[in-house]
Amino acid sequence: MKFEAVPLNGAYLIELERLEDERGFFARSFCQDEFRAHGLEPVIAQCNVSFNRKRGTLRGLHYQAEPHAEAKLVRCTRGAIWDVIVDLREGSATARKWYATELTADNQRALYIPKGFAHGFQALVDDTEVLYQMSEFYYPESARGVRWDDRALAINWPLPNPIVSKRDQSYALL
Repeated sequence: MKFEAVPLNGAYLIELERLEDERGFFARSFCQDEFRAHGLEPVIAQCNVSFNRKRGTLRGLHYQAEPHAEAKLVRCTRGAIWDVIVDLREGSATARKWYATELTADNQRALYIPKGFAHGFQALVDDTEVLYQMSEFYYPESARGVRWDDRALAINWPLPNPIVSKRDQSYALL
């Protein structure tokens, strides 16, 4: 795997290192030793899948508060997403800044999201599937969110008129 630091402290884009032959390719998408060597959370407590029927579907911005804060490894396994993270860590040099990248089934990249970050995405095509690997179990009492359209963040979502759940629309502004 190739780890590329992104402009927000502690977050990484992860590229597969493909071993190819006439049959196709093989690649590791996770290795505890390599994650630990980069100072990343090497524990996976659960994996989740999000399926999004319609282009423009927007999910987020979600996170879990302490004591159940979670790191995430996010990969698009079908279709394409505009993946967004926001640093919510007080005292961080990149606090309240956001970063976005396109994750697709074709580019096979993953985004590592440290604890203390909010995460969301917008499906760029119909029938998009996203795989999440989480460092912590889901605790409903710790579930939190930030408004996807918060003017203080000014996130440049690529598609107008997103499909957003009532829950995601109800989150407070920063």
